[in-house]
Amino acid sequence: MKQIILLAVAFLAFGFANAQDKKNMSFGIKGGLNVCLITNVTSIDVGVSSSALIGFHVGFFGEFMISDKFSIQPELLYSTQGVKLDFSGASGDLKLDYITIPVMAKYYVAKDFSLEFGPQVGFLISAKAKSSGVSIDVKDMMQTTDFGLNLGAGYYIGKSMNLGLRYNFGLSRVQKDLASGESASKNSVFQLSFGYKF
Repeated sequence: MKQIILLAVAFLAFGFANAQDKKNMSFGIKGGLNVCLITNVTSIDVGVSSSALIGFHVGFFGEFMISDKFSIQPELLYSTQGVKLDFSGASGDLKLDYITIPVMAKYYVAKDFSLEFGPQVGFLISAKAKSSGVSIDVKDMMQTTDFGLNLGAGYYIGKSMNLGLRYNFGLSRVQKDLASGESASKNSVFQLSFGYKF
């Protein structure tokens, strides 16, 4: 995992250092809001209900123009995800922190408006269950790698600023082991982003 993250960082850094010499390459930073759920997290206990957890994401992106209409945009993000749980009059949060690497294929419908689609891999760096001021490390119970697909849209305001809306739906289960009668729980994340292209 560390090698993959270091490779991604080196790739973005190298590209940024050379971006000014190549018109078809651009790099930038982005960040924003996550609205997160984990699907089927309550399937084993009908007395438990779930609701959205608010998190954030922040990181770097590079965009490589293939033509006037198509581009590829790899990203390296820190993303906080999870779900809120209510059970037997009590409530708590399951918080999962990831390093995610989306690779988006973008199609420019208009000059400044694009649609995007692509895969994502995430590496779990922290997992904690919190309730009544008590926090428990549950990383050993979770899968260390998460796979998903992204679908979204972006709009450039001027030449440098970008607004983005994206939905990530998980393809792999969050938990390592399934209890009897339990369905696989998967990440589900809406992202609202603001980006700045150098």
